[in-house]
Amino acid sequence: MLFERMVRAARLEVGLYEEVEHDLSATQQALLVVILVALANLLAAIIGSVFVSSGAGHLVRGALGGVLAALVGWVVWSYVTYFVGTRLFSGVATPGELLRTIGFAQSPGVLNVFTFIPLLGGLVALVVAIWMLIAGVIAVRQALDFDTSRAVFTVIVGWLVMLVFWGILALLGLGFVAAAGRL
Repeated sequence: MLFERMVRAARLEVGLYEEVEHDLSATQQALLVVILVALANLLAAIIGSVFVSSGAGHLVRGALGGVLAALVGWVVWSYVTYFVGTRLFSGVATPGELLRTIGFAQSPGVLNVFTFIPLLGGLVALVVAIWMLIAGVIAVRQALDFDTSRAVFTVIVGWLVMLVFWGILALLGLGFVAAAGRL
């Protein structure tokens, strides 16, 4: 059932997003989608590292960080989208509905496993990113029960908020690294 739902999400089937929006048990499936996409990215990094010869310790830390960042990003993005969509654009949804629809919107990301391919990997990453963006707009539109233009604006404003969020985390991370270097 999960694989079938992922395929339907990747096909941008509006009905799938309505289905998972209302299916409370689909939250765990959405979590699995996010994890599968993170693992696809990890697999591409592992295969790519064979060509680059990066250290195993670096790869393991990067893998754990990548999966953690994917999970945190999914949850934070869902809540940011919830607040932006309901407060600024009068959408109607619960945070859980956005967790489910946005989680499934990441389904095309499993194709990032092919980003290790020289010369073609960049194109795959670009196509998958655009595909996921379109799926995300559909997910937001369906979850918040409003039109496409408000969904696009919700995604844009939410993206700007996330940019600030990740920027602050990066600055804090650099601050922690600098502080640790002084110890």
